[in-house]
Amino acid sequence: MLTFRKALLLSACALTVIYFFQSSHSKATYPGDIEHYGKHGDMEAKDTAPTGSAPQPTKLYPPPRVVSKDKKTSQQTFNSVEGKSLQEQLRYLYPYDPDGKFPAYIWQTWKATPASGDFGDELRPQEASWTDLHPDFIHEVITDQTAVHLIRYLYASVPEILEAYNALPIPVLKADFFRYLILLARGGIYSDIDTMALKSAVDWIPSDIPPSSVGLIVGIEADPDRPDWKEWYSRRIQFCQWTIQAKVGHPALRSIVAAITEDTLRMKKLGILSKKKIDKSIVEFTGPALWTDMVFNYMNNPEYFKIDNGGKNITWEAFTGIETAKKVGDVVVLPITSFSPGVGQMNAKDIDDPMAFVKHDFEGA
Repeated sequence: MLTFRKALLLSACALTVIYFFQSSHSKATYPGDIEHYGKHGDMEAKDTAPTGSAPQPTKLYPPPRVVSKDKKTSQQTFNSVEGKSLQEQLRYLYPYDPDGKFPAYIWQTWKATPASGDFGDELRPQEASWTDLHPDFIHEVITDQTAVHLIRYLYASVPEILEAYNALPIPVLKADFFRYLILLARGGIYSDIDTMALKSAVDWIPSDIPPSSVGLIVGIEADPDRPDWKEWYSRRIQFCQWTIQAKVGHPALRSIVAAITEDTLRMKKLGILSKKKIDKSIVEFTGPALWTDMVFNYMNNPEYFKIDNGGKNITWEAFTGIETAKKVGDVVVLPITSFSPGVGQMNAKDIDDPMAFVKHDFEGA
């Protein structure tokens, strides 16, 4: 006969079994926990949007839970950076850990998500290629509406950035700005929606380069070895920004975010922040010309690099004509074939070349 004491004992045993069962399963691996890519943690956020308000982002995309074992970091207080330059505020908000791991995120933007019938069948093969080659990555296609809320969440403590982002008068300017903002805050890979992944990002870094020594991967968009190159391109060597891989807080991203923010607010104050009045071209304001300048500025910054080649700056001459990856500090520069295969010029090889990683179809608008 089951007495009260026996029933109580059986209940205690059952609760103990359930406790240990749950404890053993709480140690499951996080998505993206592969080789040199970081763990993500809990991706879901509670929906706290009031009824009738605009939809809020359903994920908060935390940075990887990875801290360098050999590196001691000193935590600044908010008061210590209040009133400092925009770059110093960003350094505090998203510090750069050069020994950390690349977060296993893939970021893309478009007018609709792949789950929507408005996504466009012509883009589905490109979008799917990123998921197919990166099954352990978190792959997100962010809509324009979601981007507004995501940036507001990530940069709530830096109102200048929110003001600048919301003030940009042309969608392409916001799209450019978003890629730098999301990579600075969460890291990973950004790639335009009309790009086709040809090889996994795991293979982008040569085997003789330790992934932990790399913080930024860029590809050459243009290498015009012709006397009239200025008539066709903005820079003698131009880095593309349709595909970028970076760790959280990388200084080159910090610089470009600050530059775009300050330039935007300058034009707004002057009353010229409109499509017809802005005093810079898109390529110089937010595009690949500015991105190229920021990468070269970083490479020549004595705060991060020891300038030991006779005091000469690192210029386009260091990268023109390269056919394999070249590492400068923590930056890996890929040849034009890697992100621009099949363009039929500037010595770019075809998409079946071993160095062809991403194909840009130039269909996004």
